[in-house]
Amino acid sequence: MEPAAPITEPTPTRILSIERAAAALEVILCSGFPTQIIITTVLATFGMQPFHEDGRFNAPFIFALTLLDTALLVGLVCFFFRAHRESFREQLFGGRRLGREMLFGLMLVPASFGVVVLVLLIVQLAAPSLRNVPLNPLAELARTRFDALLFAFVVMIAGGVREEIQRGFILRRFEQFLGGGMSGLVIFSCLFGLGHLDQGRDVAIATAVLGAFWGLIFLRRRSIAGPMVGHAGFNLLQVVKFLVMGA
Repeated sequence: MEPAAPITEPTPTRILSIERAAAALEVILCSGFPTQIIITTVLATFGMQPFHEDGRFNAPFIFALTLLDTALLVGLVCFFFRAHRESFREQLFGGRRLGREMLFGLMLVPASFGVVVLVLLIVQLAAPSLRNVPLNPLAELARTRFDALLFAFVVMIAGGVREEIQRGFILRRFEQFLGGGMSGLVIFSCLFGLGHLDQGRDVAIATAVLGAFWGLIFLRRRSIAGPMVGHAGFNLLQVVKFLVMGA
């Protein structure tokens, strides 16, 4: 009878490789692209299209896509945290007092506008050709007061809640397994900007910088509460601007 082969324990390097692969998969699934592709396909099967025949955004489609994507993406983040036996609150809100962080977030609203104005001014002076979309197409979603109220609710939930949970989760995974928080900040900020290309190349650049600004605050303060409030407030005032100025 031959002796049983000795049981070899997996090496730490092997375990780390598996963890990195799992973290990369989680980041991809929570990047927003897979979930939006799935939801867009489902909505299309029910006859909903993202654009009207004249090329304008279809508001019911955009609102449905955004809210469903918020629910799916936040659900994924909660699932992955739970699978790793990690606390959602500890990972994304740290040990800081929530009320104080939310007050800090209110101060981020004017700061966020300052970042965008500064970046757009620099882009306009350095490369004016990057302004390739004269009027923001999202302004069409706030043509009436009712549409504006609906739009305001959607962008506050999608921006303030979904995108900051998404950003915090992705930055945490980069910190833990994928080369560090700053690497994640650069990569995700670029993707965040690319997601706004339909509003113009200049706006995409400004949005990428703004996303990096919010992400840097999370990395420094270890809480998404401030960026969440700042992001929601920024989006809300953008809708007000669309309604009042129509641009």
